[in-house]
Amino acid sequence: MRKLVLASNNAGKLREFQALLAPLGWEVIPQSALGVTEAEEPYQTFVENALTKARHASAATGLPALADDSGICLAALKGAPGVHSARFAGEPKSDARNNALMLEKLAGVTDRRAHYVCVLVFVRSADDPQPLIAEGEWHGEVVEKPSGEGGFGYDPYFWLPQYGMTVARMPAELKNAVSHRGVACKALLQRMTALEW
Repeated sequence: MRKLVLASNNAGKLREFQALLAPLGWEVIPQSALGVTEAEEPYQTFVENALTKARHASAATGLPALADDSGICLAALKGAPGVHSARFAGEPKSDARNNALMLEKLAGVTDRRAHYVCVLVFVRSADDPQPLIAEGEWHGEVVEKPSGEGGFGYDPYFWLPQYGMTVARMPAELKNAVSHRGVACKALLQRMTALEW
């Protein structure tokens, strides 16, 4: 199997990427297993942060690297929390506090539309002049009460009308097939295959 380093310490993302990439011959190694520290994410766009993380992980390990920058964008909050989704309620990162702040900001708001965004960046090396970039979106709405035990982050509150459930109630196989991350991963893999990476 070919190896790549995942520029993330998020256990949920690691599980999803392992499930998506293992059948295609990739062994996904989390950066923490290789002693790589988290990169700074100073930018206001998903693509800039993902590229920074991928280059950082590849430079530290000498391996090809995959980085994901993703988040939830709320229509009523003009796209916030966006790139700040993981730290919406500040440090230390906390799904419970992030969700509580989201609900507080949406109190009394009728426009509950939201979408998840995922930008993936794959680099063969830290100085790769042609990073592969793929994007995915997943549209739904935010509900008041959590439902389901699966997923992570905002998943218990992210309602998908077309499926009649929150993401946290979805079977993992279905989530991986239709999620923002699944869509972005498929697009990225098509490009990797076309370029024989």
